[in-house]
Amino acid sequence: MASDSSFDVVSKIDRMELDNAVNQAIREIDTRFDFKNTGAKLELEGEKILIEAGTEERAKATLDVLKDKLVKRNVSLKHIDPGEPGLSGKIYKINCPLKEGISTENAKKVAKLLRDEGPKSIKTQIQGDELRVTSKSRDDLQDAIAMIKAAKWEFAVQFTNYR
Repeated sequence: MASDSSFDVVSKIDRMELDNAVNQAIREIDTRFDFKNTGAKLELEGEKILIEAGTEERAKATLDVLKDKLVKRNVSLKHIDPGEPGLSGKIYKINCPLKEGISTENAKKVAKLLRDEGPKSIKTQIQGDELRVTSKSRDDLQDAIAMIKAAKWEFAVQFTNYR
């Protein structure tokens, strides 16, 4: 008797890679000539990244440096949600909250895509901030992974617990 195979669709940040990207961005901002005496600062505080600079342009440039480092470390830019630079006293600040997990409505969208267009043997189940996909056929699961990767989502997608 063949048992069901499954995998989980998740949206998680690799914390080590995020830390490395932030540290590399800080190092680059500290050493680059065009950032000298601009008050540009970048720091990771729990579930958000704070960017500070003396001018709005420098704040945006600091954000660009951070995005560049995140891409090089394979951290999806969909995990950060940068706001517009806001003036606080004499300093421009950008808040970048980190986004992790798949919301229930996004999980329902993925499940609907698989139900409507995917192989018929696939079953989906929402478990908190992830989605479990099961099937008797591993080939159908491979097809489901390919479909999910091909679709455009507003969240980053990873696959775990493939069994």
